[in-house]
Amino acid sequence: MATIFSKIISGEIPCHKIAENENFLAFLDIMPLRKGHALVIPKKEIDYIFDMEDDELADMMIFAKSISHKIKKVFPCRKIGVTVIGLEVPHAHIHLIPINGIADMNFAQEKMTLSNEELAQIAQDIQNA
Repeated sequence: MATIFSKIISGEIPCHKIAENENFLAFLDIMPLRKGHALVIPKKEIDYIFDMEDDELADMMIFAKSISHKIKKVFPCRKIGVTVIGLEVPHAHIHLIPINGIADMNFAQEKMTLSNEELAQIAQDIQNA
């Protein structure tokens, strides 16, 4: 498959890592909808999230839950929105987005452009939360 996410997992492409374990990786979206917008991916290459084994999918959601708590501490919001689109990169992934209203999750809106330094600081803040 060798998607951009596979290259991030292997270290070929850098990312602003928030957390990882042997099965999953969480990192910041470099074109976020909101500050703190993160992606959670399985390290196993699989295109469609619902093709994952049940236990893998459950474990991924539990991993995402732990990341969402950290994001919410750094970026106070009503909730952490969760969405799965899966069309832009053929590698299963979950978006975690700090939201105060449904419009905050509109992927048709213009994305934010943050500097590498801003992203690095956000990643560090979430790691430390």
